[in-house]
This record gives sequence, structure tokens and C-alpha cells, in this order.
Amino acid sequence: MLIYSQRDTHQSVKKLLPSFYEQPTLDVATALLGKILVRKLGDEILAGKIVETEGYIADIDNACHAYRGITERNKMMFGKAGTAYVYFTYGNHFMLNVVTEPEGKAAAVLIRALEPLKGLDEMKSRRGVEKLVELTNGPGKLTQAMGIDRALNGISLQSKELYIADGETIARKDIVVTARVGISQSKDLPWRFYINENKFVSKGKPSADINR
Repeated sequence: MLIYSQRDTHQSVKKLLPSFYEQPTLDVATALLGKILVRKLGDEILAGKIVETEGYIADIDNACHAYRGITERNKMMFGKAGTAYVYFTYGNHFMLNVVTEPEGKAAAVLIRALEPLKGLDEMKSRRGVEKLVELTNGPGKLTQAMGIDRALNGISLQSKELYIADGETIARKDIVVTARVGISQSKDLPWRFYINENKFVSKGKPSADINR
């Protein structure tokens, strides 16, 4: 199977192995930058490069859904690494998270923004916008553009419908580290990561900018 860049070059797709997601959450959050999120909708393939992520770790993070223990809503976070945790928020947005670390330890990485690569017409139709930069530059935007909703909650990222493929490795010097966006608790933890100067990063303003 092939996917295409915006310049119409192509590359072979190799899914990230389950062991990739078993690593410490913040390592996964940075390593996911440059990788390719792929969504299959019937015969249509939608794909985008991950350019922004956030980490959530229940043990030490009271902004994490699982901080107070397991519930029907957050139970997927306690499951196998490499599973999708999709939840609904603000009354109209789905959020895509990747479950990380060993089973039983609730942690995940939120996919915050993509650089769209393939299936652009379908994404534009789903979003109702024409500007490329507006298609997937936010966590609610990217799920709408790629048709990701609660039906995919708990799906394995080894599936045909939704997976992450290998892509670029982004150098540490090119990764910006800040506090997370849109939360009221644990808001100073430097757990948001994005590719420096990438125009598809979301416009959320964190409370701290901690480059390393």
C-alpha cells in the first residue's frame, strides 16, 4: 500500500509495531512526531503527518481522565498499548488518543495536529473548508477531517481502518516543548510537543514555553 505526500511523491507504508507504544508516554509523544496517521474509509485512504502531540499519565497528572481511577469512559486507557482511545468533548468534538505503556497503567498521547498528505478532497468535504492549513490543525479538526469518532474507541492501531505508519524521525532540536493546551489542572507540565515552524500546528496558547 502506498501513500502520497503533498508533492505527489510516495513511500511504502509500514505500521508501527505494538512495542513502539509500550514505551514511556512522553517518549512516545515525541517519537510520534513525523509519523503518518492513516484512516481507511471504504476505498478512500486519508493520511496526515503527525506534527503535534500531548502526553497524559494518570499516576501523576490530575488532568488525565484516569487520574481518579477506572470508569466506563476511560477504561480504554488501562488497556493494551497501541489501542485508540476516542472520546467526545465540548459537546461537538472527538479526540483521538493513543494508549501507551504496559497494560493496566493508564496513559495516552493525544494527537493534536496533522499535516494533511492524502485524501485532501475528502477532508475538505468533511470539514467544510478549502484552506489546507485549516483541515487538521487541531485535535477536533483532524478527527472530523478523517472521520474518526467513538465507533473507533478501543480499536487496535494494527487494524486496517486506523493505524500509524513509520515516517520521519524528527531531531530533538526541531521539537518545541510547552505546557499543554485547554486544561485547568496540571497545566504547567511540559507535556506538549510539536515540530518547530510547522504551519499545521494548532493555535492553542500554552501557559509555558519550555524549549530544550
